[in-house]
Amino acid sequence: MAAIIHQKDKRSGITYAYQSVSYWDKEKQQSRSKRTLIGRVDDKTGEILPTDGRGRKKKDESIPTQRGPVPVERTARSFYGATYLLDAIGEKLGITQDIKICFPETYRQILSTAYYLVLEDHNPLYRFEKWGSLHKHPYGKNITSQRSSELFGSITEEDKQHFFKLQGKRRSEKEYWAYDITSISSYSESLRQVQYGKNKEDDRLPQLNLALVFGETSNLPFYYRKLAGNIPDSKTLKHLLADLDTLGFAKVKLVMDRGFYSEENLNALFKDHIKFLIAGKMSLNFMKSNLEGIYDKFRSFEHYNESYELYCRTVETQWQYTQYRPYKKETLKEPRRIYVHYYYNIEKAAEEEKAFDRNLMILRRELESGKRIPEHENQYKKYFDVKTRPKRGTRATVKEETVLLAKKYFGFFALLTNETMDAVTALETYRNKDLVEKAFGNLKERLNLRRTLVSSEQSLDGKLFIEFVALIYLSYIKKQMQVSDLFKKYTIQGALDKLDVIECFETPGQQLRVGELMEKQKEIYHALGVEPPPSL
Repeated sequence: MAAIIHQKDKRSGITYAYQSVSYWDKEKQQSRSKRTLIGRVDDKTGEILPTDGRGRKKKDESIPTQRGPVPVERTARSFYGATYLLDAIGEKLGITQDIKICFPETYRQILSTAYYLVLEDHNPLYRFEKWGSLHKHPYGKNITSQRSSELFGSITEEDKQHFFKLQGKRRSEKEYWAYDITSISSYSESLRQVQYGKNKEDDRLPQLNLALVFGETSNLPFYYRKLAGNIPDSKTLKHLLADLDTLGFAKVKLVMDRGFYSEENLNALFKDHIKFLIAGKMSLNFMKSNLEGIYDKFRSFEHYNESYELYCRTVETQWQYTQYRPYKKETLKEPRRIYVHYYYNIEKAAEEEKAFDRNLMILRRELESGKRIPEHENQYKKYFDVKTRPKRGTRATVKEETVLLAKKYFGFFALLTNETMDAVTALETYRNKDLVEKAFGNLKERLNLRRTLVSSEQSLDGKLFIEFVALIYLSYIKKQMQVSDLFKKYTIQGALDKLDVIECFETPGQQLRVGELMEKQKEIYHALGVEPPPSL
């Protein structure tokens, strides 16, 4: 199995890249590896610059000296309009360059597979042969089921991490990074991380979880991690912070939902000096106590936001930061500044109160009819005084003070942050996080990943990576269609299909020729930030 290894020359300070190929030595009965020098690594971009084997930069003869169509070696007529779009997006986002650096031997197969997943909605990979024979794509050849399995197996963790690092450097460190987790059901229980856990879609199959990090402004993903299906969201944050540190991302700002809220996580974020915006849990004493001072006048006119139809208030307070220091065998405790943004929604409060009262009525009927449900015993005890008399039977009386206290916080929700911002800005930033959930929708539905069928760890890891690459293309297209209002005319599939019918013609000794382009097709290209291909 081939892998790319970086090694720094201490004398010159230059980092060189080697291709390491593992093989089995029959004589010595042990695993061995052979390294071949590929080139020197650019410290700023991470790009591998080819050398002639003695450390000098090598001229890349594969890159044409002139821009424009490259002469071809076969006669063919192929669909080209949609794959041309992905070519242009790949160059614009640096996907093509980064994939080539990380996977020099297989980057064309990876790109072609990703193209197929983007353009052929819901179609399984065994149908690639028909699509590949009709379209012009980077690999230019068929990828059989066996070849795709080999391709998945050749993708190493080291190469993936290198790709994440290169892509992450292309994202703005000033933007918030949205972090969330979804579940992926699996028909195979032989995979180590496939476990029964809390499935967000009520699927009864065992599952694994997928953590994903998105740029909140760019709407582009650049990192993911596969997790065991029974791990709670709140337990994953420390590993994310360690991974981001390994990838070299220091100035990080994360936005997360309340599933990640815990004292341990907030302490970890403060410890690593990470800027964060996270939804809080109103059931916690910390949230209630800081609201108490502004509760009575919360619904005043000057705190009403017309755009969101919410009342908004901000409280600057202190978080009691704790950190255990094993080398001193002591726990450091000190206050850290934190802002709690509170929001109140009248409609939400009314809905929650009606639902609560309906539940109380059901509980009372269960008590008075003698049909008690064991799972409801805690609620019976909390909200009712129960008396049973021979003639009158069982009577359940509501504990008014307890009920009023429970209703006190209906309609409220809160966001916590260690960065200075007003309540409305915090809410806008948090609500942009739903792009992660939409991305998960793209990943599961469009990329046919709702239920994975692979049965080996290597195949799963490799397939997930190529699905992730396809997701970057899809996320860019979706963002551009939103910005340009293209969704008013087309769905994602409709826009891609409109371009897919554009043909190209290849003849030996002549440059590639593109067929006719309609004005509507040119409009789609421009809306997606891509110049249309030159046509006669």
